[in-house]
Amino acid sequence: MRKGKKRRSRTGLFVQFLSLTIIAGLGIVLVSMKLNARTALAAPPVAAAPRAAPAPASAAPAVPAEKPGARAVPRAAPPAPSEAPAPSAEAPAGEAPKAAPADEQKEAIGTGKVPIHREGKFRSPLANPKHGGPVTVKVGLVVSEVREYDIQTATFGSDFFMSFTGDKEMPRLRPVFANGREVNCTAIVDSATFKFYRCSGTFTSAVDLREYPFDTQYLDINVEDAVFGVDTIVFTPDQARTSLDAGFRLSGYGVASVGANAYKHQYPPRFDRDDLYVSRYKFTIGLDRFAQSAAFSVYVPAFIIVLISLIGLWVPPGELEVRSNAGAPMLAAAVLFHYSLIQALPMTGYLTHADKLMLGVYVSLLLNMGTTWGFMLVEEEQYDALFRFFRAWVPPLTFLIMIMSVIA
Repeated sequence: MRKGKKRRSRTGLFVQFLSLTIIAGLGIVLVSMKLNARTALAAPPVAAAPRAAPAPASAAPAVPAEKPGARAVPRAAPPAPSEAPAPSAEAPAGEAPKAAPADEQKEAIGTGKVPIHREGKFRSPLANPKHGGPVTVKVGLVVSEVREYDIQTATFGSDFFMSFTGDKEMPRLRPVFANGREVNCTAIVDSATFKFYRCSGTFTSAVDLREYPFDTQYLDINVEDAVFGVDTIVFTPDQARTSLDAGFRLSGYGVASVGANAYKHQYPPRFDRDDLYVSRYKFTIGLDRFAQSAAFSVYVPAFIIVLISLIGLWVPPGELEVRSNAGAPMLAAAVLFHYSLIQALPMTGYLTHADKLMLGVYVSLLLNMGTTWGFMLVEEEQYDALFRFFRAWVPPLTFLIMIMSVIA
């Protein structure tokens, strides 16, 4: 009778072991999805434009490139922009055929149909060497609202005021937003040295979830001029007028920082002689999650799942089915809870703190259920000793695993 009961118990435990293996496999799939995912916000690297190869020794003598600011000396242009002129078969007697222009000469006079500037520091057709030096423009930005912040698509809407104050008369500004779309700006003040706008639009900003759920997200608004480069306009942040509205609020987040900076941005070569830098102003809001809310929504459920599974350690070894049922449902609950966390975040190619916490939960649950399977490997005479050993050492080991998953 006892052997038949033990056989039925082992059959039930085998079925539970098979189901637990399937559930654990789902958990591994969830983790591997995050490790193998590529973040949608990462842009592919842009290959650098190849430089011209040095002229061969047999080519005609090189013409040195003009120095910035020097007066251009007229030279004969080659017949074709990209091909060297072939020697003419009908050249007059006694006249040597024309040699192909060297690469240095092409570098000096330009190639193709793109016009270049021969004066000033930059050769780009967008340069403005006759402007007489750049205008220093102080940029101020006051955000009145951030709405519809979606961390999965890394987008947010914003309403803000923007001001431009020049140290001398400014050219006609054409402000564009490098990370914005459908941005509408209404000019409130438009004078020679001061311009003031009220703007509204949608923007994108990269997210970093490595510290989730205690992460800080930075929302950026990037402004530059659509035409002029740093030889005409240089932006500087107006820190005294970089702030948020007095009633600024964003549900679920607190304001960690507000700041702005300006820098020179160079695009990859878009056309021949695209060597002009663009002055870009960057406004940044740092948002962090409320720590109490993050702890109760992620850490507390994970620890409760582990604590409930440890109750099975006090079930006598004679009740193996009851003992195993204390851990199996908790593993299924852990997988479902982890899946709900993943669904609320964008796919990433790295593990967040929440993922590391759930890995600790999986290891703890499997360790706890291993104590039940261990009774099937020994004789009944050893049940009492094994029962006391598991009850003494598994809880401290589980606590150590969970602490490591929290601080990892």
